[in-house]
Amino acid sequence: MTSQSTRIPTAPLTLEDLHQAVADGAIDTVVVAITDHLGRLQGKRLAASTFIADTNPADVEGCDYLLAVDVDNAPQDGYAFSSWETGYGDILFRPDLATLRIAPWLERTAIVQADVLLPSQAPARVSPRQILRAQIARLAELGYAAHLGTELEFLLFDDSYEQAWDRQYAGLTPTGRYNIDYSLLATSRVEPLISAIRAGMAGAGLIVESSKGECHRGQHEITFRYRDALRACDDHVIYKNGAREIAAAHGQALTFMAKFDQEEGNSCHIHFSLTTLDGTPVSAGTGPHGFSPVLSRMLAGQLATLAELTYFFAPTINSYKRFVEGSFAPTSIGWGIDNRTCAYRVVGHGGGLHVENRVGGGDVNPYLAAAALIAGAIHGLTTDIPLPDPVEGNAYLVARTEDSGLDTLPGSLAEARTLLDRSTLARAAFGNDVVDHYVHTADLELAAHAATVTDWERRRGFERL
Repeated sequence: MTSQSTRIPTAPLTLEDLHQAVADGAIDTVVVAITDHLGRLQGKRLAASTFIADTNPADVEGCDYLLAVDVDNAPQDGYAFSSWETGYGDILFRPDLATLRIAPWLERTAIVQADVLLPSQAPARVSPRQILRAQIARLAELGYAAHLGTELEFLLFDDSYEQAWDRQYAGLTPTGRYNIDYSLLATSRVEPLISAIRAGMAGAGLIVESSKGECHRGQHEITFRYRDALRACDDHVIYKNGAREIAAAHGQALTFMAKFDQEEGNSCHIHFSLTTLDGTPVSAGTGPHGFSPVLSRMLAGQLATLAELTYFFAPTINSYKRFVEGSFAPTSIGWGIDNRTCAYRVVGHGGGLHVENRVGGGDVNPYLAAAALIAGAIHGLTTDIPLPDPVEGNAYLVARTEDSGLDTLPGSLAEARTLLDRSTLARAAFGNDVVDHYVHTADLELAAHAATVTDWERRRGFERL
């Protein structure tokens, strides 16, 4: 532990701050992290003295299979980027010092996020952070910047992660026994952990806005300040990883999986808007609904591309079990003014007018989802797609009518995978190599699921079939 006289630096952390903190003994470890293709933080812990040995910290090396493994970290065949045939060589983690921050929930530790480069120094195009950077650059050519905020929900349990594993994730005890949406009484009982997460994230430089209970037993949401797309996604993965580490330190477990059981799933609503490159809002105007032409075209493009880009919002088998009528998760492709039954909800006013994409679940990779939102926006800004009329009333019921004009969201990972594979727009926006990489990731998820004998099958068939 550090002494009371040792100054613990606050976020954001400069390289000079880090040098001083290391000299003071406040920091002795630097985590260098990338986000893999499954949306997880991966990387190495470096001795802080090693990290700052050079004026500019050097690249860290790691195996290229980090972008070609399954959820169990087993190398998978069929990727062009990394394979047994290519020898599983190294990729480079180049620290982005703008992301350097304290991780207050870890003792004497700082964390920095990194871009993934090839040994040639070229960007690793299939890396999620590089995919988003490429879309941000495309958008900048049109004179716009993207800003967003993600709202992650999670389920909190009294059991530890080890207990949950040993029980095969059955019979766990949620921290709430009933619907605690907006309940102050029920959420007070878990405030020691929730406040620890809020404080930890604030110490790491995230701007915490609020926390609240949600519908499912033991479900919570913590929200953070809207910011530029890249930094918002960086914050998202820091929060998602850090919240689990903080829960584990309290002997508890939380999950962000999209659908844990038959009750409400965990969403990741994404609030999104464009500005000019100097930060001037461009959404409000004198058009219908008070929209500017930019907002109308952006939203029209996102709606038009949503089906073929759904995989980037819903990347697992489990994701699609969340799309249930009456669950506040969308089932059709439409938009409405402050309408939570729609895939896109338009909220705010004046400079704060923006869209909320409600498709993603807690299992979303934020960089891929943000890249898809930007690609859809670019499509709308560069074509003349009319914005459909807003949905009035219950979108679940409206979508059932013959003349609704609403398409349905892909109902399974297999359908979303095929739409992505066949999408000429996705291939033009992201490149064949990127699309093929993630189509193959979907194929591996589908194959793993198809080969698995489930508890449901055993209960159903062991004796009675």
